[in-house]
Amino acid sequence: MKALFLTEVGKTEVREVQKPVPGKGELLLKVGMVGFCGGDLNGFKGMFPLQEYPNILGHEVGGTIESLGEDVPENIQIGMKATIYPYLNCGKCVACRKGRPNACKDNKTMGVRRPGAMTRFITLPWKDLFLSEKLSLRELALAEPLTVGFHAAGRGRVSKEDCVAVIGCGIVGLGAVASAVNRGAEVIAIDLDETKLAIARKIGVAHTINPSKVDLHQTLQELTCGDGPDVIIEAVGSPVTYRSAVDEVAFLGRVVCIGYAKHPVEFNTALFVQKEIEILGSRNCVGSADFPEVIRYLEAGKFPVEEVISKVISIDEGPETMDAWAKNAEGIIKIMIDFDR
Repeated sequence: MKALFLTEVGKTEVREVQKPVPGKGELLLKVGMVGFCGGDLNGFKGMFPLQEYPNILGHEVGGTIESLGEDVPENIQIGMKATIYPYLNCGKCVACRKGRPNACKDNKTMGVRRPGAMTRFITLPWKDLFLSEKLSLRELALAEPLTVGFHAAGRGRVSKEDCVAVIGCGIVGLGAVASAVNRGAEVIAIDLDETKLAIARKIGVAHTINPSKVDLHQTLQELTCGDGPDVIIEAVGSPVTYRSAVDEVAFLGRVVCIGYAKHPVEFNTALFVQKEIEILGSRNCVGSADFPEVIRYLEAGKFPVEEVISKVISIDEGPETMDAWAKNAEGIIKIMIDFDR
């Protein structure tokens, strides 16, 4: 069967691999749809420090259960549709011992530090499966990146009392937008791409800001009566947006950082103290909490699924698609491989 490998910086290729066999406590999943992650692009560009080469890409999955190994619960049956929890934690480090396996010191994400899901069949422990008969395979493939944004909103303790600004409206940022809106907050979406801002408006944000067209500081001050947002979620990963988050957040506010900054960031640390702000990292998601919440949200039909899927390709088109995406990412939110093409 075919698999899309990231072989080295700047190079992907389709290779043949053997169909796996599920072991005890595992199942075989027939992958129908799998999404490209922004981390895949950064790994392709050599800008993701955790990426290992060569590796099969992919961890955003919509699939169907093909067969079952031994000791899989009876409620999990062949033919059921599902998505997967793609993170493997060590169970021993301080984060794992404290019940936060998403921040495991030795986390191994599929497609990054272990083989991914851009292939027709994968095996996985049944405990890493999240089922939904209501969702399509493409909706299920959107669940994982949305969980990362939902987790960030949870880290920021977003509530209906808050004004929340999300900087960066890629799929993870839109997940944070969706979660904040779903929690009843007043949400401001910030991006340079008008297409992404239009999607944020469909999700239900109160305001959108394009910093290339208006002054970000002045507009945020006007929208918040001079206070600044209570919570700012940084979902870009650039020094400029990291500094903006600290500069613009309200006194006593919370800054949640999702994006990996590609370069060192200099801060005016006096603002940390003067504003008495909280700066919170947000990594991956907590499967037991975030996946069920996202699946319920998607099943309610609240998310503009079709609008965020920029392109659907076959696996054979993977290498040329990665090349083109790396050269021009403008307007691209989510690219998916459809294994039935």
